[in-house]
Amino acid sequence: MKKIMVFLLICAMTVFLAACANGKKESADSKAGQLQNITIGLMPDVDSIPFIIAQEKGYFKEEGITVTLKSFRSAVDRDSALQSGNLDGAISDMLAEAFAKEGGFNTVITSLTSGSYKLVINKDETITSIKELKGKDVAISKNTIIEYVTDKIISQGGLAPEDIHKVVIPQIPTRLEMLQNGKVAAATLPEPMASIAVRNGGKLLNSSDQLGINPGVLIFTTKAVNEKDKELQGMYRAYNKAIEYLSREPMENYIDLLIEKGGFPESVKGALVLPQYKKAVAPGIKDVEDCVTWLQARQLIQKAYPYKELVDDRFVRQ
Repeated sequence: MKKIMVFLLICAMTVFLAACANGKKESADSKAGQLQNITIGLMPDVDSIPFIIAQEKGYFKEEGITVTLKSFRSAVDRDSALQSGNLDGAISDMLAEAFAKEGGFNTVITSLTSGSYKLVINKDETITSIKELKGKDVAISKNTIIEYVTDKIISQGGLAPEDIHKVVIPQIPTRLEMLQNGKVAAATLPEPMASIAVRNGGKLLNSSDQLGINPGVLIFTTKAVNEKDKELQGMYRAYNKAIEYLSREPMENYIDLLIEKGGFPESVKGALVLPQYKKAVAPGIKDVEDCVTWLQARQLIQKAYPYKELVDDRFVRQ
């Protein structure tokens, strides 16, 4: 009888432990199954490259998350998609975040990106200094990071922003085409479009890199930040893996991928200049405040939004 009781007790314990193990597995599986999709809007610039790499190299998948990348050709279209709820986040800029706050849209900056913005002169122009741009046509996108950088470059060169004639061309490929076809004297372009312009004969006059400014950021809706906390943590881990990949791999190993998946033209081969990518960090307080000051000076926003109202650094704290 004792042997039977011991045998039954062992059986019961075995069943119990197996049930616990299965329960833990089911709980983990259930938890993984609850992870939601993240949709991110990209622009045709170098800020988007880490996301393309993370997607194509499987880094998002390694983190157990599904990320959908959507491409846009203009900041206006990107912002409309974000504000209408069709995106969780987007490659954007500090100005766009301030505009969103002013318009009552609930979004926040979650990290800095590594963009580069350059003022390039038409190949047929003899301009060699900023002062020679006085009265000339300069292609920009209005009230965006592009106009902000343009104003900074113009001011640093000794002119007032009003001294040039700003031609508003929102779509980046069209702006490049207008420059190369001689329709404007100069244009401010993000990479890789700026490098393409220079390769085709354009002359670099100045850039955000040379000025030591970078207003490029990643923006997410407040809803996504609050409801997709684990997903965003995984996204940033994957993003940082992509940064590590870019730091060690020669460009020829992924340039075709960028052309195929990133919408970059074939002409980037041999022309693309990448920034010094850094792992995700929060933007600097002064950089954010400078953008807000610029917007207020032009009466584009009413409130001097404080840093903490625009930035949520929870995902990139060291």
